[in-house]
Amino acid sequence: MPDATGLELIAQRVGEQLGDEVVAGTIYHREQATLDVAPKGVRDVLVYLRDRDPDPWPLLMSLHAVDYLPDEPRLGVHYQLLSTERLDRLNVRTRVGVDEPRVPSVVDLFPTADHQEREAFDMFGVEFEGHPDLRRILMPEDYEGFPQRRDFPMGGEPVLFTFNEHDFPRWYD
Repeated sequence: MPDATGLELIAQRVGEQLGDEVVAGTIYHREQATLDVAPKGVRDVLVYLRDRDPDPWPLLMSLHAVDYLPDEPRLGVHYQLLSTERLDRLNVRTRVGVDEPRVPSVVDLFPTADHQEREAFDMFGVEFEGHPDLRRILMPEDYEGFPQRRDFPMGGEPVLFTFNEHDFPRWYD
């Protein structure tokens, strides 16, 4: 991981190349370096870090979503990049609201993002613009809601056991 100074230098390079409005901030916590970026600029930042940065980050190891309820903007999309030369990781994060949860897709840059973007869409409702096949991957197509959001109702369907099997209707009745 880059240290706090290294993270600030990365943020400075990104800001110089793509504009200061792209970098929203930096977080260095528990030896994890995170670059906060604006949602519209996340794709450009990832292209820069992969192709043009003096210390490139060529691999996307993870893409996942987080719900920061009650904070706003509520939904976060995290990209974890890896440098195989230095064996360092860099986190890139962007935040979007639930009213406009749109982020550009990076499937053409990192093919491994395909199923990871679909999972973030399925569980959190984040729409990845330009994704070649954005549809549910874990839940049924007709499922309503996003089960990993913090405001999703707890509970679910009752579980059938032998002691209560006559209390609940069966799926085949």
